[in-house]
Amino acid sequence: MTGANGEPALDRFYAALDALVDHARNHLELDPRDGDWARNGILGRHGLASYRPTGAVCDGRGVDELVGDLLSCGVEAGLFGPEEAGSEADAVMGVLSARPSVLQDRFLTVERERGGMAAMRWFYRYCVDNTYVKRAQLDANPRFDSHGLVVTINLAKPEFKNMAKAAAGNAVAGGYPQCTICHANEGFAGRNKRTLRTMPVTLGGEPWFWQFSPYGYFTEHGICVNTEHTPMHVDRDTFVQLLDFVDRFPGYFLGCNAALPRIGGSVLAHDHFQGGGELLPMHKAPAWATLRLPAYPDALVEILDWPGTAVRVVSDSRTAIVEISDLIRRAWIAYDDPAADIASHDADGNRQSALSPSAIVTDRGYEMSLIFRNNAVSGAYPDGIFHAHPEYYPVKQEPIGLIEAQGLFILPGRLVEQLRTIEDALADGHDLPESVSEFSLIWEELNAALQGGNSREAIRAAIRDELGSVCERILGNTAVFKTKEQTLEFMKGLGFGR
Repeated sequence: MTGANGEPALDRFYAALDALVDHARNHLELDPRDGDWARNGILGRHGLASYRPTGAVCDGRGVDELVGDLLSCGVEAGLFGPEEAGSEADAVMGVLSARPSVLQDRFLTVERERGGMAAMRWFYRYCVDNTYVKRAQLDANPRFDSHGLVVTINLAKPEFKNMAKAAAGNAVAGGYPQCTICHANEGFAGRNKRTLRTMPVTLGGEPWFWQFSPYGYFTEHGICVNTEHTPMHVDRDTFVQLLDFVDRFPGYFLGCNAALPRIGGSVLAHDHFQGGGELLPMHKAPAWATLRLPAYPDALVEILDWPGTAVRVVSDSRTAIVEISDLIRRAWIAYDDPAADIASHDADGNRQSALSPSAIVTDRGYEMSLIFRNNAVSGAYPDGIFHAHPEYYPVKQEPIGLIEAQGLFILPGRLVEQLRTIEDALADGHDLPESVSEFSLIWEELNAALQGGNSREAIRAAIRDELGSVCERILGNTAVFKTKEQTLEFMKGLGFGR
């Protein structure tokens, strides 16, 4: 088969392969002595018994372009079909990526020489360069600030409108690996995880591991996973584990979802944290009130000026952080207030209240944010009393997890087309189109904000403002205490005072 440039497609495939091998030497720790071995492994995938060296090099091109060239040439040469391109890319880059042991040794060397954050950032760059982290897709997601929040529209993430669907989306058939985040996924071809690489970490004296998220929601987004497949839980040890992580990697935050359905976290079967290299809006929220506990005079507890219900424990002392956080946790999970629809347990005795903690290190010391969550349901709110209310479902119906509770909203990709339809109708002076009739509330509020103005620039600004407003109201829906004064009374009941 010969292409438009007169070169056989197979020769162009060889050139694309040579360029990728050169990329692996420069960016993926491929020892030059292993170059022929790696290339032959890829040739062998397609039964190619010959090869013509081309001398092609990566020449500064990004890995996405290099992989794209290889795939298009491979399809043209008849080596695989277009529908196999994703698996083929994973297989090729898996061969070219270093073994986990090599990367772990390199990580420790960088950490020893330049510190934990330098090692993490080296590892992140590696995961981009070996294509596990889909940086181009992350950069393509619309993202803007509105109402003190960060709003993103994720074009790659499927929309799960309830926890049953979310859990189904994370299930693994066949029993191996046990779930989608088990360590056994590293290099597993059955789920196109050949490029997945992890780093061991020790938290609370136990073995955990870190991996970056392929479609991260923010800068250097990753998860820290218990090596043992054990259910999600939040207890006193959780606070110790979070502090262990930020001690070693002080430029990251780390936190976890409340370990109950309907209030975040779809992989409840496996204990894990989320974190990364970007402070989220709640981390920067001001204090509405500052409290102290006599037993820990050097610690502050701040009730946050935030739409959800959250407090922040601040101290240089790990002991103070852990003990105060656990005091609040134990009190909250047993707290009942029928007048506020807060029930710690349902009629069958199942727990309904939980904390979602998140730790960072700042110039003030350790900061442990504690988000109060409850997953009770009612006849009026069968998806959750403290869940997004139905009038906001056109924008967001999925459970609100740790990241969104901290102010970074991940909205479904369908909104791009739906909002374009709304924008066109507003610009043309038309009524709300039937295809997006569920957006009637948003439509009314946009018209009120625009007051007859219909320039594209004004409409787009109004839509961004409206999305931020809806997300802020959704956080208000999740608040278990609807006023800061209620939060203050709860804290006073634990002995905190001004």
